[in-house]
Amino acid sequence: MSLPETPGTLDDTLAALRACRLCRDAPARGPALPHEPRPIVQAHASARLCIASQAPGNRAHVAGVPFLDPSGVRLRAWLGLDEAAFYDPHRVAIVPMGHCFPGYDANGGDLPPRRECAPAWRARVFAGLPNLELILVIGAYAQRWHLPDHAEAGLTETVRNWRAILDAPRTPKVLPLPHPSWRNNAWLKTHDWFETDLLPVLRARVQALVSDRRPEEDAA
Repeated sequence: MSLPETPGTLDDTLAALRACRLCRDAPARGPALPHEPRPIVQAHASARLCIASQAPGNRAHVAGVPFLDPSGVRLRAWLGLDEAAFYDPHRVAIVPMGHCFPGYDANGGDLPPRRECAPAWRARVFAGLPNLELILVIGAYAQRWHLPDHAEAGLTETVRNWRAILDAPRTPKVLPLPHPSWRNNAWLKTHDWFETDLLPVLRARVQALVSDRRPEEDAA
C-alpha cells in the first residue's frame, strides 16, 4: 500500500487512515496483523484536547469505538467527562500510537502498538489539529514518542515528573498518564499521589478545554 504524497485536509487524512492496511499488507517487522485491520481514530480540527493512547483493545476493535471497555470508564472518571463530551470529536481527539487492535500475546495481554502506524500517520493527523492546547500521553509507548527527552526515565518516573512536564514551555502542553487498564490497579494503589495531586489538576484542565465551546465549532 502506498500513501498519498501530499497530506491534504484532515478529512482526507482520516479517510486514508481508516482505509489503511499497512500492518496487514506491508508489515514493518515481524508477522503481519493476523486479522482484518479496523483503524480507529477520533479527531476534528477544532479539538483542543487530545488523548494520545496506545492501541485499541478488542472491544474497541469490534465496535469501532475507542475506549469502549472498563479502561474507558476509568479514563472518563479520571477526566471528569461523560460519554457525550468524551466522544465529541470537536472537543476531544483520540489518536492512538497504533490505530488497529494488535492482537494478544501468549499471556492474553494486548500486543504493543504496530510499528507501521505511528511513522505513517502520526505527523499527518497532528498537522490537522491546529487548535490543540493539551495532549494527554497515556502509557509508555505514547510517552516515548511525545516526550523523547524522558524516554529513559520509564513510565513511573515520567508520570511522577508530571508538574515539570506540564509547565514546560511547549505548545501544546503535555501531561503524562498511566494506562487506565485494570492491569495497573497495583500501580495506582502504590502511587497515591496520582489521585491526590495529579487528578485534580487534570480534571480542572480538561474541564476548561471541553466546556468552552467556541462559536465557530458549533457552526462547523
